[in-house]
This record gives sequence, structure tokens and C-alpha cells, in this order.
Amino acid sequence: MTPYILLITIIVLALIFDFINGFHDAANSIATIVSTKVLTPFQAVLWAAFFNFVAFFIAKYFTGFGIANTVSKVVLEQFITLPVIFSGIVAAIMWNLATWWLGIPSSSSHTLIGGFAGAAIMSTIMMSGYSTSGLESIKYEVIIKIASFIILAPLIGMIISSLLTILILHSFKKVNPHKANGWFKKLQLVSSGLFSIGHGLNDSQKVMGIIAAALYAAYTKNQIDMGIHNIKDIPNWVAFACFTAISVGTMSGGWRIIKTMGSRITKVTPLEGVAAETAGALTLYLTEILKIPVSTTHTITGSIIGVGAVKRLSAVRWGVTRSLLVAWLLTIPVSAALAAFIFYLVGATI
Repeated sequence: MTPYILLITIIVLALIFDFINGFHDAANSIATIVSTKVLTPFQAVLWAAFFNFVAFFIAKYFTGFGIANTVSKVVLEQFITLPVIFSGIVAAIMWNLATWWLGIPSSSSHTLIGGFAGAAIMSTIMMSGYSTSGLESIKYEVIIKIASFIILAPLIGMIISSLLTILILHSFKKVNPHKANGWFKKLQLVSSGLFSIGHGLNDSQKVMGIIAAALYAAYTKNQIDMGIHNIKDIPNWVAFACFTAISVGTMSGGWRIIKTMGSRITKVTPLEGVAAETAGALTLYLTEILKIPVSTTHTITGSIIGVGAVKRLSAVRWGVTRSLLVAWLLTIPVSAALAAFIFYLVGATI
């Protein structure tokens, strides 16, 4: 496979991953709005997809693409090659499809980052003749920062959603419950839209960072000039393609994970849906400012746990929650190991 064909293959696979990310994570922003019957599943995915794409314009004209830049720096520039990126993306797609099939709301973000890092480590090991650990190829501070938010993102979402739920319950305690329920069903449209914007801002940029790294590697290692001479210079077409792919993916659904997110963790009312989605959105906006790629799945899960815990701790199905936590912690190492194995099999031949 020539370097040019490999580059095009990587770009196509990255956009396929972005599409899969869309339907894999569609449940994040619509699970509560579907479970409370505010919208039908079809209406909900269209609603979420629209706001996923709105996020493109917010990122382009207001917040910038800082998360994409962070993702592209997971591996040191001198170790970024097209075979490394190819292996990482293939591993990420495989893990994402496996967790989607099993109905596990794992992190697409950490899958991609783990795959990128794992392939780079194996590449370095093989190039050294198996005389090093390969860990010198990755940026520890970036990996540690991203990994820490496996715990911090859901924790922040849980705290904010708990406080919001308590505040709302106190503010509306004298309002007729039936009337209040009607108000919160309408407000769920707003909170779901806000969370979908956060999803688009965060998740689309991760794939942008991978494509930017591929374009940079093609220029520096293979003399293929696609207009990117610095890893920070992300072309407009990359951003547009990534935000479009995730929006189309969201429109394709994600029904298996919707069931887990919308009902298996805790039973959610419209009031609690508003609190959970708003808390999740605020958490994502905070990480956008900090330029830290986080999992929208982790964030909304923590937020849903927070609103459930306000009712009573037993309202949260902690057995399900423990299973999710195990899946989250396994995502980066499993994706890294899978990508390392794929690079070992095909890295030297492409």
C-alpha cells in the first residue's frame, strides 16, 4: 500500500470511527429524553444530530479546536507515522463496535487515545529491536491528564447534577407536580440540545486531532503535502467532515445503549432529566475551556447517578454502575493492547 493510499484509508477510517462514535454515543444526549417520553427515539436522534452540527460553528467561530490539538499530542511528533495511526483507528473501531453490540456505554474518546498510544508504543519497540519499553513515544502528562478525567468527569457531573436537583426540588416544592412535570418536559428539549452541543464540541475534535496527526505524518515522513505543515494547523475541511460524520452517526441511533443509560442506571423523570443533561453539558463546556478530551458517556452517566442518589442511594442500580466503571477503566489499556497487536501484525507491511 502506497503512503498516499494509506493516508486516504486513514482519513476514511477516521470518519467511519466518527460516524460510529455518533451512533455509539447518541444515547448520551437522548437517553433521558426518550425514557421520559418527551420525544420518540427518531425525533430525539434528529434533535441531537442537529445540535451536534451546531457545535461546529461554535468551535470554528468562538471556542477553537483546542481538544483536537491535545489529542494530536498524545504521541510525540517524531513517533507519529501513518501505520501507527492506522493501527490505532482500526483498534478503536473494533472496541467501539464490540461495546456497542454488548450495550456497554464505554468511551469512544479513550478508545481512540488508547489505540493511538498503544500502536506508537509497539512501533517504537519493534524499531528498537525489542530493546526498549516503547513508552518514550508517548507524552505522559497528556495521557495522565486525559486518564484522570475518567474519574473526574463523571464525578463533576454527579456533583453538579445532585446540586441542581436539590435546588430545583427546593424551588418548585410549592408548585403543582403535574404542572411542574409539564414544564420540565419542555425544558428537557433545551437541556438535551445543550448536551448535544457539548457532545459535538468534544467528540468531533478527537477525530480531528487524529486526522491532523496523519496529515502531519504524511508531510514530514512521506513528503505528501496536503496543506498541513504544523500539527496545530487543522484545515477547515477536516473540521467540517468530522462534525458532519458524527451528526450523521447520531441520526443512526444507538438503541442498545439508550436502554442502559435511560433506565438501567436509575429511573429518570423529566425534572431529573433536565438536571442530568444540564450538569453534563456544563461539565463538557468546562473541559472544552480546559482543552481536555473527556468521555461524554462518563459525564452523563455520572450526572444520571447524581440525580438518582438525591432521591435515595438505593435508587441507583450500583451493580450496573460498577460494571460500567470496570468497562471505563479497561478501555484505554484494552484499546492500547489491541492496537499494539494490530501494529505487530500489519505495521511493517503497510
